[in-house]
Amino acid sequence: MFLVGMASENYTPRNPFTAGERIEMIRLSIKDSGLPLDKFITATIRTLETSIGSVYYVLSYVPKVDVILTRNPVIGKIFVDAGIGVLKPPQFNRDVWRGERIRRLMAEGDPSWVEAVTPSTADYIYSIGGVERLRWALAKD
Repeated sequence: MFLVGMASENYTPRNPFTAGERIEMIRLSIKDSGLPLDKFITATIRTLETSIGSVYYVLSYVPKVDVILTRNPVIGKIFVDAGIGVLKPPQFNRDVWRGERIRRLMAEGDPSWVEAVTPSTADYIYSIGGVERLRWALAKD
């Protein structure tokens, strides 16, 4: 399951894409990776404060879960306190794969950002004017 957080935020420098667009990018990335889409569920959740109450709100929007994956220690703690197991996914090169970096490259006009996403995701971002939208969001900020 993939949970798209901050779904109520879009057209901003931090989240230039809508929740639906982010789900589409996740699905395109899964397909490009050769994985079966029927094995994954995507859902959205509005922007929440980090609190124990938020855990129960999130859990009301998803199928039953016993464990979540997160590297965020605050998120991990509130889920543990709610009785949900927490696993840390393997370490990865955040300097290369971090969304903040990818958005910066897009905004700067550096075409290397496409190497950090799957081919179908890059095509999709271009098709929706995502690079221009990000620049617009930064300019209005």
